[in-house]
Amino acid sequence: MTLASLSPQAALPSPSTAVWQLGPVPIRAYALCIIAGIVLACWVTERRLRQRGVAPGATLDIAVWAVPAGIIGARIYHVVTSPEKYFGAGGDPMKAFAIWEGGLGIWGAVAGGAIGAWIAARQLGIPFGVVADALAPGLPLAQAVGRLGNWFNNELFGGRTTLPWGLQIHRMDPDNPGHALRDDAGQPILEPGLYQPTFLYEALWNLGVVALVLLIDRRFKLGRGRAFALYVMGYTVGRFWIELMRTDDANHIFGVRLNVWTAALVFLGALIYFVRVRGPREYLIPLGPAPTTTPPPTSDLSQVDLSERETPTRVTAPEGYRVVSEEQYAAWQDTGVVPAATDDDSRPDDGEPSGDAAADDLAASGDESADDPSAGRTDRAEATGARPADRDS
Repeated sequence: MTLASLSPQAALPSPSTAVWQLGPVPIRAYALCIIAGIVLACWVTERRLRQRGVAPGATLDIAVWAVPAGIIGARIYHVVTSPEKYFGAGGDPMKAFAIWEGGLGIWGAVAGGAIGAWIAARQLGIPFGVVADALAPGLPLAQAVGRLGNWFNNELFGGRTTLPWGLQIHRMDPDNPGHALRDDAGQPILEPGLYQPTFLYEALWNLGVVALVLLIDRRFKLGRGRAFALYVMGYTVGRFWIELMRTDDANHIFGVRLNVWTAALVFLGALIYFVRVRGPREYLIPLGPAPTTTPPPTSDLSQVDLSERETPTRVTAPEGYRVVSEEQYAAWQDTGVVPAATDDDSRPDDGEPSGDAAADDLAASGDESADDPSAGRTDRAEATGARPADRDS
């Protein structure tokens, strides 16, 4: 009789394998889940940035900085808060780099990713608050998908339970990471009993946070980073009670898990920011050179240069952005005329200057086409490479 036969049948199963070999290349479920989450977050963020006037493709430029910085920050937080696994008695310092075996702290991921996104936003001339608000629903969506990696790794579960959705946990092989130990018959060995699937609770909670941010943001049109603060508050509330259910090894302060204290402190910080900061949602008008495109042929087919038709469109990123109100943005979409700058116009955060000289030049050129609004709109679209934004998601 094996331990597996002692567990009840009505239970949530866990995978016995989290790594597959594709020739000499290991394919790790944990990494696949993280990558899938990042892709989804980028897709959501791209849509929301375009709705606010940011030129297509900005999310990829931001991700180039934010994703590596987030992964590094996540790993640093994990190692710093659990140093005994790597630097204590019997620890292996080189294991600190083995992120494929699990161990990424969301607090470090958000902090590191924020630094990377801030650097990218400054380079692109986008206010950081706009980037943060656009990311707000995408980040918990990525976290929900990423938690499936913990399921494959048979980790981040809670205490014993008799609930019908109790989770079976395999006894993993320390000498063969990503694979369960097997008995003499070759069957994977299960830990006795069932456990709280805290990874699943957090994944479902994160999906609820996605819905919360989308609904509140659509209703109140949050700006200046308040949508991101709402995400942080929603996530930390769930993380607080879920963390109390977990039984995996963790450092404690006054008998309470470190991440419980972290969740409480981060929630208070986000709440203070959300209450104190005010202001409408920011919209952006791109400024700078136009994308270079090949003009459509005007002659008959016999005179068409096929080499020119095969030349891809070269899109030039805007030199910066002008922060405007929703009403000004809507008017610009309708007429193509950049609104005149006022003394009240100011950047709400640390993005690169949008370029007042460029704004004045565009405004002047818009005035010249005021007699023909349709022509002005065409000229402006060509000058900025912008297109009408999608509706709010």
